[in-house]
Amino acid sequence: MAVRTVTVFGSSLGQEGNADYEEAVELGRLLAKAGYAVATGGYDGSMEAVSAGADRAGGSITGVTAPDVFPHRELPNRFVQEHIRAASLTERIHELVDIADACIALPGSIGTFTELMVAWNLAFVARFSDSPANPVIAVGPLWHRLITHLGDELGTDTSLVTCVGTVSEAVAEIQRRVPVS
Repeated sequence: MAVRTVTVFGSSLGQEGNADYEEAVELGRLLAKAGYAVATGGYDGSMEAVSAGADRAGGSITGVTAPDVFPHRELPNRFVQEHIRAASLTERIHELVDIADACIALPGSIGTFTELMVAWNLAFVARFSDSPANPVIAVGPLWHRLITHLGDELGTDTSLVTCVGTVSEAVAEIQRRVPVS
């Protein structure tokens, strides 16, 4: 079986010592230790933290960047082993979802929200092509509130996003739904 990849979406903000950053380090470590490759947007903040954690556990790390959109961020963070350049934000998000066997959204802002929505939407439309939906996991109370609100307001299938409280729960859910062997 090929290596399973988990794409992690998260904030570009945050630094070592920050609680969200350290949780992202732990997520990367747990995923790599469990045998998953990780993919992120490749830049700083949570993306760097997940990459650092995966690196510490000997994992494989892909970063998908958009240097034309972020010219001040020409290179990915130092932990990225495979660098994929996308021409636009839309292409970047779709590449991150396309290479994933599952997606996890960590706390973030509008960019992370957009990534989560694209992953959720693609899980929703998978049924129209008789394809299995990749798991989409959202970590934290903000995502739980937003997913519940959007489900209520839009009448969409909230069961396609599993909301959890911790990164340990996210990894357990990935292991249950996307086994590595």
